[in-house]
Amino acid sequence: MSKKKKTLNDLSQLGSFVYSTDPEYQSEEKQADESLPPGEQLLEAHFSKKGRAGKIVTVIKGFEGSQDALKQLGKELKNKLGVGGSVKDGEIIIQGNNRDKIVQILKDKGYKVKKIGG
Repeated sequence: MSKKKKTLNDLSQLGSFVYSTDPEYQSEEKQADESLPPGEQLLEAHFSKKGRAGKIVTVIKGFEGSQDALKQLGKELKNKLGVGGSVKDGEIIIQGNNRDKIVQILKDKGYKVKKIGG
């Protein structure tokens, strides 16, 4: 079998690649590093067991801010609950069915939280 060579049909296939010779240019990603205050953020608390061998996790979505701030919030939630978890693709994943506890912790910190599903 022969291997087919992939061709580039249009620039949208490149993704978000930006090149600038302006030394003072900042991409939109760098400008979005500042986190919104907790009162202005609407987070969503989801149940999920898809792709996790039937084990339930709580997924927090909708955080707007830097990756470091998201990791810090995830770390704080894991420490307060005494469970494991991770931060991936802009989401906080907490092991187990802890949605009610997570919602209460986030509300105490000033976030607006909405329960989604189950």
